Amino acid sequence: MTNLTEKNLSEIASDAKAAALVLSRLDTETKNRVLQGMATQIENHCDEILKANRQDLEFAKKEKIPGPLVARLAVDETKVLGMAQGIRSVSELSDPVGQKQEAMELDDGLELTRVSCPIGVIGAIFESRPDAVPQISALCFKSGNAVILKGGAEAQNSNRVIVSLIRKALSEVEGVPVAAVQLIETRAEVAEMLKQDQYINLIVPRGSNQFVRYVQDHTKIPVLGHSEGLCHVYIDEAADVENALRVALDAKLQYAAACNAMETLLVHQAIAPKVLPALVKQFREREVELVGCLKSCSLLPDLKRAEADDWDTEYNDLKLSIKIVDDTSEAIDHINTHGSGHTDTIVTENKERAERFLNEVDSACVMVNASTRFADGFRFGLGAEIGISTNKTHARGPVGLEGLVIYKYKLVGSGQIVADYSGKNGKSFTHKPLNKS
Repeated sequence: MTNLTEKNLSEIASDAKAAALVLSRLDTETKNRVLQGMATQIENHCDEILKANRQDLEFAKKEKIPGPLVARLAVDETKVLGMAQGIRSVSELSDPVGQKQEAMELDDGLELTRVSCPIGVIGAIFESRPDAVPQISALCFKSGNAVILKGGAEAQNSNRVIVSLIRKALSEVEGVPVAAVQLIETRAEVAEMLKQDQYINLIVPRGSNQFVRYVQDHTKIPVLGHSEGLCHVYIDEAADVENALRVALDAKLQYAAACNAMETLLVHQAIAPKVLPALVKQFREREVELVGCLKSCSLLPDLKRAEADDWDTEYNDLKLSIKIVDDTSEAIDHINTHGSGHTDTIVTENKERAERFLNEVDSACVMVNASTRFADGFRFGLGAEIGISTNKTHARGPVGLEGLVIYKYKLVGSGQIVADYSGKNGKSFTHKPLNKS
């Protein structure tokens, strides 16, 4: 792997821009061959990755890194093999570049098409998770984008090894620029990267809401914000009790450190006596710290009272806020007021109430009778994800290949000029839709 520390950020970004122009012209077969090579490199060097990860875990312990970050940091052989499989799943997806989206005849012999194309250079900033490196790299490469990666210091050794393997795979295919994937490591480099609007087309920060706000406030580059995951499960009065227990337990316990884990449980007052005692018992058996509203505390006297800011807090840990609500309207209002627009679900057998929840909750992912943990690029069939966007522009929710392309208009004529269509005697446009194929 080339020592990128010998280059300043302007040079790294310039190299990425040049690489992106080459990537935009690569055929699908070449892209997939490179991706298969990336997967093979990771599989063949599993021990090397695990060794580096052990060094990172020792560093995290010494630096007293918070538990949720350590949980995201740790990898084992299964996770490493999962990284390789994730890359292969991306290679199996359709190429999102060069897809004809719209076609129109403006006039006889003057045809306009809209075609998908790469965004260009992506700056991806994330914490802890080494498995984010192959996910982001594979998605960017398949969509024809170059990427500059910045992981957390706690995952530095793991990230170095994984990026070196990815770059080796890039170097083994003729005509593919190694600068398609680059790694930076310091906060100073992040600050410099945010200034590179001449070369970088999109920044994707994955982290706390505060961090995402910092990035947005310190760059002219468009930002695809993946901020807090303050997710809710609402158990409606018409819920199937068994389903309610399964969904709520999975949403919190399957992986509490994930951004799509439940942070607040909302329960309709009519069903609360049926479900809350059983849920609280199982949560406590798994050492979940529980806080609740006044009504919840009245039903469960040993429940600790929630503070006002608990309803606006992403715990990323074994802690849960519980609130009893009067009806669906109160549940929806609470979610839209306190949620982060990430993922929220209702458990109910009432179809009308379910449909209302789907339509009125203002989140990127809204679900019925399913765990919030399904909000994931791989589970959504996107192959992987570069992040989960809570934005309302360009891309929203789990961002896979389609969220990493934009489009260009191609106009093909036969000598037409605008003057022919101007003035009193100007020609009229036909504006006739054409078959996209």
